[in-house]
Amino acid sequence: MRNHYCIIMAGGIGSRFWPVSRNAKPKQFLDILGMGRSFLQMTYDRFAQFIPKEHILIVTGHQYKDLVKEQLPEVSDDRILLEPFRKNTGPCIAYATYKLMEKDPGASVVVAPSDHLILNDGELLRNIEAALELADREEVLITLGVTPTRPETNFGYIQANKAKPTQIKGHVVYEVKTFTEKPNMELAKVFVDSGEFYWNSGLFVWSLKAIDKEMSRLLPDIYTLFRNGKGIYYTTEEQAFINNVYAECKGISIDYGVLEKSKKVRMFAANFGWSDLGTWESYYIQKEKDSSGNVIDAPVNFLKDVTDCVVISQDKNKLIAIKELKDYLVINTPDVLMICPRNEKTVKQVITDISLSKEEKFL
Repeated sequence: MRNHYCIIMAGGIGSRFWPVSRNAKPKQFLDILGMGRSFLQMTYDRFAQFIPKEHILIVTGHQYKDLVKEQLPEVSDDRILLEPFRKNTGPCIAYATYKLMEKDPGASVVVAPSDHLILNDGELLRNIEAALELADREEVLITLGVTPTRPETNFGYIQANKAKPTQIKGHVVYEVKTFTEKPNMELAKVFVDSGEFYWNSGLFVWSLKAIDKEMSRLLPDIYTLFRNGKGIYYTTEEQAFINNVYAECKGISIDYGVLEKSKKVRMFAANFGWSDLGTWESYYIQKEKDSSGNVIDAPVNFLKDVTDCVVISQDKNKLIAIKELKDYLVINTPDVLMICPRNEKTVKQVITDISLSKEEKFL
């Protein structure tokens, strides 16, 4: 429709996918799954199926402008919003919201991460179209919740109020009771067993009017800072204004700042083959495995008694020879070789240790 837009958030650094994902070129710009398109390109392609291309905005770090232009040359400069600092999703969404309000205050928008895996585009788009219909007529904040297939400690959860379901175009919609960020395994099992909890996909739909009202009430400081740009957006003064705003505003997620506190949140219960694919472990879960439980993307390899490992090599001419290894990551890039246990905690610690060492240049 004429006044439907999409905001793609592409400012993350994808640190948990190191050493393939780097500060200079994070995972949203990579084709980690071997699909022929980067995560950002696939996200753009997905929403361009029903949102006019000229209505798609990319919010990213200032250092990634050239990467966005290289991968999406059809996106004009005024639709690439450059953040001078990473301040989480609250300021990111506020920037896009108040810029769009300058142009089309009656619009409804889809807000999407740039680096998530979606296996069923058709089902996602049907949910989004129904959510946009609801957003066009009611001032509510809509999030898409995914039915969990396992207890997962790397995802956030949404608790639905199962007592008050409604339907929009055949899609079940619930009021929301609670949001919970990344529970421990014991709690994740309780969530999944209860049948009330859904994975938080990070996909949102709302009208600009609805998010404007809730931001003014729940994030008044951020609201005021970005609202003060009225008359500056879409001018040559915009970037300098935004640089100053980001220097002043606090970093906060839209979930914590608005959604967890608002009484206007609704959740679509959906299944569209979603994963945020934020870690090597989630990559392992999604990828096809050999008879020994290994995920292998190494052109030349000799593996003996290797089980449940991820083995990746970007060197087509190097033999990767491994014997007697279980539950490990072996990631070989042109300048880094990482070998460590296949668990999120260890990978995170490796990255932290390197960031504090003289080898920080490799991050």
